[in-house]
Amino acid sequence: MTHVVTENCINCKHTDCVEVCPVDCFHAGPNFLVIDPMECIDCTLCVPECPVDAIFPELDVPAGQEPFLAINAELAPLWPVLSRKIPALEDADRWDGVANKLPLLER
Repeated sequence: MTHVVTENCINCKHTDCVEVCPVDCFHAGPNFLVIDPMECIDCTLCVPECPVDAIFPELDVPAGQEPFLAINAELAPLWPVLSRKIPALEDADRWDGVANKLPLLER
C-alpha cells in the first residue's frame, strides 16, 4: 500500500511531510507534491505532518479524490525527488481548504 497526496496540496506545497520521510518518496512539482507509489513504504510518518491534511493511505482516499492515485503515479517519475523541507508557497494559507483546485495543478 502507498500514501497519496491529494488536491488540498495544490498551491500550498508544504513540505513538513518530506522532512520525516525515511525513503525520499516525495517528488516536487511547481505547485504540488506527489508520492512515488513504488518507493513509499507505508510508514505513515508523513500523514500527521501535513498541515493541510492532504495525505491519505490509498485505501482511505476521500470520495472525489481518487484521481490523485493516478496523478501521483504519473508525476512522480517526471518530477525531482525532494528530500528536505523547503518553504511553502507564498500564499499557501489562502489556498488551504479551497475546493476544485485540480485545474490549477501545474505539470
